Amino acid sequence: MSAGVLTVDFQSADAPSQFVESLRTTGFGVLKNHPVPPSEIAELYGGWAAFFASDTKFDYQFDKVKQDGYFPFLTEHAKGYSVKDLKEFYHVYPWGRLPDEVGAETQSLYNKLVEIASTLLAWIQGETPENVRAGFPTPLNEMILGSDRNLLRIIHYPPLTGEEEEGAVRAADHEDINLITVLASGTQPGLEVKDVDGEWHEVSCDPGMLVVNTGDMLQMASDGYYPSTTHKVANPSEELEKVSRYSMPLFLHPRDDVVLSSEHTAESYLNERLREIGLKSS
Repeated sequence: MSAGVLTVDFQSADAPSQFVESLRTTGFGVLKNHPVPPSEIAELYGGWAAFFASDTKFDYQFDKVKQDGYFPFLTEHAKGYSVKDLKEFYHVYPWGRLPDEVGAETQSLYNKLVEIASTLLAWIQGETPENVRAGFPTPLNEMILGSDRNLLRIIHYPPLTGEEEEGAVRAADHEDINLITVLASGTQPGLEVKDVDGEWHEVSCDPGMLVVNTGDMLQMASDGYYPSTTHKVANPSEELEKVSRYSMPLFLHPRDDVVLSSEHTAESYLNERLREIGLKSS
């Protein structure tokens, strides 16, 4: 991974400044010693693996308007691509449907990640230079107050079969839509990030880490001060191509009415991007 991406002790006194500096220069930061035990994440991955392996998932087919529930394999493509990503996933909102088998544990993780993400937004707000902060339409940590858009996405990347469409990858190059993303480390390698020089670097899948990156909405609200970094999930090496990969990113979103720029509110930008990646038709 790029030398500029810092691994920060969540509990340390200088964590806010280190973390925000990493976001500023690379768009990414890695957190250790955070409040979510690795064992809790591992157990939840196991529960969702069983869900994706069962036909129960089809009882939770996604709602095309609300965008919660189960999205089947080959539903989504990255912006600018026509070939679908090699994944299936489930959208968890605080008001949405959850399978009974994993509901309580998933809701618990959701709450913890939102709390951590809220703390990180406050760090960013506090460490941003005054001239940049003055341009925020609303203080960052107030943008999410009352938001019902914060999304935990449970992703399953199935084993490769050798019959995939030419050019298909687990997740093609993309930038995230939201303010920041807090990612519980995936179960297998594959996540890669592109640095400011255009070089790709692998991201650690150490189960004790949380990986955080900035999204388009933070880049927009900060007038480009915080970069929305391009990343992807590459197809696995031959020894891992028959192994499933799971990941759980939390996408932190403002309330719909938050103004991000002269052109967009949070709602209008989200809807535009959902159309671009094939999840909404209008």
